[in-house]
Amino acid sequence: MYTLHSINDQFLVVNKFPDVHFHKGATSVGLVQSIRNNLSLDELYPVHRLDTMTSGLLLFARNHHTAQEIGSLFQNRTIEKYYIALAPGTPKKKQGMIKGDLKKGRSGQWVLSQSQKNPSLTRFISRGLGNGLRLYLLKPFTGRTHQLRVVMKSISVPILGDPIYRNPEKHAINFDRGYLHSFAMRFRLGDSNFSFVVKPDIGMHFLSDECRSMIQTMIEPWIFFESPNAGKP
Repeated sequence: MYTLHSINDQFLVVNKFPDVHFHKGATSVGLVQSIRNNLSLDELYPVHRLDTMTSGLLLFARNHHTAQEIGSLFQNRTIEKYYIALAPGTPKKKQGMIKGDLKKGRSGQWVLSQSQKNPSLTRFISRGLGNGLRLYLLKPFTGRTHQLRVVMKSISVPILGDPIYRNPEKHAINFDRGYLHSFAMRFRLGDSNFSFVVKPDIGMHFLSDECRSMIQTMIEPWIFFESPNAGKP
């Protein structure tokens, strides 16, 4: 269900496995309750969440005060998050900025709109893997529902294995999971700076030699977005 990545008096970070539900379901205890039980915690405050299919870094506060502090970081966009995804096909663009409102479509899926009333914002770069797949490094500045999954579909490359947004008729590559992973985060809390990185360890395509080598070149993902022109077309 998860592995414990880091813990201190203020917060803890776990590496969530793919296909794990965040909250309790009809047949599962849920990630939050599992962490509480396993670590015997009286207090545990989720400060963000991951979709069921998404693996990787997930942050929890250990007290109400820290939860408020971290919540402010998310609200002020001063906590940096980085994701990696795999997708087949050729994107409309290989790097850049995707900006737009997310709206519910007729099918119930979220879609990227041209309107800018309360837009989602994502920067990304990508690298070809040479096996029909492309690796995407994504930096979201907002936290909308299904944001990265919708962004990928908007550039004509739904994430491999996405149960909602993929096009099974267009791409027939075998998959064993949804290939979206919460790769890294960094932030300042109080007087301390924190950074965490965890490489994906589940998924046959993530674990291919070529993909692992490419991910290793991105082990400090923030450097790819420090230039004002980084991630621009």
